[in-house]
Amino acid sequence: MFNSLSDRLTATFKNLRGKGRLTEADVDATVREIRRALLDADVAVPVVREFTGRVRERALGAEVSAALNPSQQIVKIVNEELVEILGGETRRIRLAKTGPTIIMLAGLQGAGKTTLAGKLSKWLKSQGHSPMLVACDLQRPNAVTQLQVVGKRANVPVFAPHPGATSTELDQPAGDPVAVARAGVEEARQKLHDVVIVDTAGRLGVDADMMEQARQIRRAIVPNEVLFVIDAMIGQDAVNTALAFDEGVNFTGIVLSKLDGDARGGAALSVASVTGKPVMFASTGEGLDDFELFHPDRMASRILDMGDVLTLIEQAEKSWDKDEAARMAKKFADQEDFTLEDFLAQMQQIRNMGSMKKMLMMMPGAQNMRQQLEQFDEREIDRVEAIVRSMTPHERLAPKIINGSRRARIARGSGVHVSEVNGLLERFAQAQKMMKKMAQGGMPGMPGMPGLPGAGGGARKNAKNAPKKKAKSGNPAKAAQERKDAEARRANAAKALPTGAAFGQQGEFDPSQLNLPKGFDKFLGK
Repeated sequence: MFNSLSDRLTATFKNLRGKGRLTEADVDATVREIRRALLDADVAVPVVREFTGRVRERALGAEVSAALNPSQQIVKIVNEELVEILGGETRRIRLAKTGPTIIMLAGLQGAGKTTLAGKLSKWLKSQGHSPMLVACDLQRPNAVTQLQVVGKRANVPVFAPHPGATSTELDQPAGDPVAVARAGVEEARQKLHDVVIVDTAGRLGVDADMMEQARQIRRAIVPNEVLFVIDAMIGQDAVNTALAFDEGVNFTGIVLSKLDGDARGGAALSVASVTGKPVMFASTGEGLDDFELFHPDRMASRILDMGDVLTLIEQAEKSWDKDEAARMAKKFADQEDFTLEDFLAQMQQIRNMGSMKKMLMMMPGAQNMRQQLEQFDEREIDRVEAIVRSMTPHERLAPKIINGSRRARIARGSGVHVSEVNGLLERFAQAQKMMKKMAQGGMPGMPGMPGLPGAGGGARKNAKNAPKKKAKSGNPAKAAQERKDAEARRANAAKALPTGAAFGQQGEFDPSQLNLPKGFDKFLGK
């Protein structure tokens, strides 16, 4: 959505690099380029004028002139002002103290209200709530049916006593949406649903009848939140539409839909600033999971190509299997070989996080690689998984036994060329070596870690003094027995340690005398 704006702003800031001091002419030129970038992105003119005015005032002030790196200080100012016009702080739903929390959706037809009702209900359900949808859009043909389908996909009940209009009944009067809304709230109260989401009708344009109907629904149900759903691709008309709805229904928050589109994104930067109402949620795709809480600071970082690592971490925490992560951590600590079984498990974990393109675009500096990322084929992951699944369990544990005939069989089984199997095995061998180095000698480039200069003798000394590790058997049963024997030896050694022997006769700390986790002595460099 913000690719064009991000490119323009990034190019503008590049011109400031290396300058130890910024003149007034430099600031004026930068502000001029920022103004052009925002106008090209369809940001409303009053918002652009106010934004650039504040940036220029702060850029000519003491915070830049006294800074050691003026160009970075300009970027910091622009980032802070972007956060401000996007709403300042993250705004969450205000839940009712008693009874169900009532959320009313309003907006133009085609903005994505019905789909968003399903996304919001599924998101609330994941937060531990028990939502219910109410179908009050009785004008648009099959709107009630669409909400029922969306509710079924989200596994959320839908209150729809009236079927609404169909394609053959356009001239016939629909039911009373106000009565349906009132009855829906009462139904949710009786069935102990703690959140009610009311989907209202939209129009192709703002008109008096639509606003009057929305006002009547609002008066009848007294919602805790009125969310204005707006298409992020609407352009300059976003401001006029938002002001009309704010005057008509006095909405409390904004939801941006279709934020994954290729429009210029000016609506997101205009609506919150003009109306003074916060952007609360963003819809970023067609799936019900393509929905997220809107964080102004993170969106500003994305626009300035500084990445959104916090959102990436949250997605990983939400989708990552903690038991699998613990298993891999233990295996890493025990210096066990990284196998293709582990590789397959890790790949499935990454797939659970969603689109690889979206995740990579959240990394800092991703805009510089946007063309390569856009050409990335998501199906490549499917091909890799097919190759690994075409191997036998023994081949996954001991990939060195995969000879030419086995590679040909794997290629046929996965529907790829032998060269792709060869490439995967080569990349896996490199990854396996890297994992082994990290387990034995610490992370590369980390000072003070064992196996590195400055870590108590360096890598050569540690490698020389370290006991030689017995090669593991390629036989799975024999390898499992060897691991069991090693664990038994470690357990017996731990039991034999004298209590309180952590410090020797000379008071020197000896970590080997403590019952520490496996591999912890290597972390201490002993």
